[in-house]
Amino acid sequence: MKNFKPAGTLIHFCLGMGCCLALSSAAQAVEETVSPASSAEQAFSSFPERRKAQFQTSFGYALFPYPYNIPGIGGGIGIVGGAMNINNTYTDAYGIAFSGDVEGMAAGVADIHLIPRTLVLDLGFGGVSKATFQSYAARGMDTDKNDYRLIEIGNSENYGGRLTATFLDRRIELYGGWYESASKLRSIRDKDGNIILQAQDAARVRRISTFVGTRFDMTDDYGDPRRGVRLDISRYANPPTDSGPDFAVMDYNLTGYLPIGSRNTWVFNLLRSDALVSRQGVTDSAIIQQQQGINCADPALTPQQQQYCLDVVNNIIAGNTYGTATSLGGLSRLRSYSQSRFSGAHTQFYGTEFRWNLTDESTPFDIFVMKDIRTSLQVAFFYEVGSTADLQQDVGKTWRESYGLGLRMVTASGVVFRADVANGRDGIATEIFIGYPWEIF
Repeated sequence: MKNFKPAGTLIHFCLGMGCCLALSSAAQAVEETVSPASSAEQAFSSFPERRKAQFQTSFGYALFPYPYNIPGIGGGIGIVGGAMNINNTYTDAYGIAFSGDVEGMAAGVADIHLIPRTLVLDLGFGGVSKATFQSYAARGMDTDKNDYRLIEIGNSENYGGRLTATFLDRRIELYGGWYESASKLRSIRDKDGNIILQAQDAARVRRISTFVGTRFDMTDDYGDPRRGVRLDISRYANPPTDSGPDFAVMDYNLTGYLPIGSRNTWVFNLLRSDALVSRQGVTDSAIIQQQQGINCADPALTPQQQQYCLDVVNNIIAGNTYGTATSLGGLSRLRSYSQSRFSGAHTQFYGTEFRWNLTDESTPFDIFVMKDIRTSLQVAFFYEVGSTADLQQDVGKTWRESYGLGLRMVTASGVVFRADVANGRDGIATEIFIGYPWEIF
């Protein structure tokens, strides 16, 4: 997916599974020749030249089973399908149906060129009938790995769109769009899956996010850069819905690519994310419990179960008070931890990854389930460190780190098949996904 940044964990999964398959980016980077530079492009001659053309119309398709494994959410199997550059255009269509610990589907249409190679529209939709997420005892960095509850939700829908204006061979982009989601609490469970509370007549909570941003991409390739620098600056506005706060999130994401030898790359990433609250949401515990359809003071609960319930409510209150910046943990940052393991109003993250390309090729393949061009097989070694807190002065007081090994297959259509094994304070985590880290969510 081209920089889709969904508004919440659930849409992260739905649109991430569908859009971030990078099937939606298949209109990029297949031709091996570079288009002649315009006079405006020559102004950027001090930056790396593009290794290949950034748009093409060659048809491709894929249909294959996709095993997923997301720490903190679970695993299962999905069926992925996509058609790229339909009818000699830049437009792609994709879809995925998945089952297991999460059940649902996602679909979308991407690279709709309203103005060829200049104004691009992406649209996506996802729905989940069953999903369970870990909710830790508190926000921030100081929680034990086993001190969490399981939040079961259902009846969820997520959809959104993005409009991108791109110039100078994709070196400068301006974008904007919106995401909307709705979900309903079903139950709160302990970490072993035993029901603590079953929600009764819970409200279906809606969330809306609108965003604008810009990208400066001074690299040698938009989809698979090996040298240069990239900067994303974005602002996500989250207006109050139901009992939530009115807040915005500012993200600054800087990535540098240092070539090592003729085909390897050492990558460095810095993320700064800050939530700015203009009006707090509901902070009354009783009102939040009523909205969620739960009663933490239920006499049928043990004192420990009552505290588990209050921990969930207190996390909602903290989010309504301070807002929530980009979280840490999961598929993209601090990969040894569960999805959104650490959350707060302010986040700082540093990461580095050495990408060792075992092969550098251009091998077309056309089999029954897939048509594409394999460009490289890659081994990656990575190290990450991050910190998040609700108060600005507490960021950096406690850090957590992840390090590990990954295997990737990169295709010319922009698809990066990724399997990572990461280690950290919570132990070893494995994940199977599509797309480079630090680029998604």
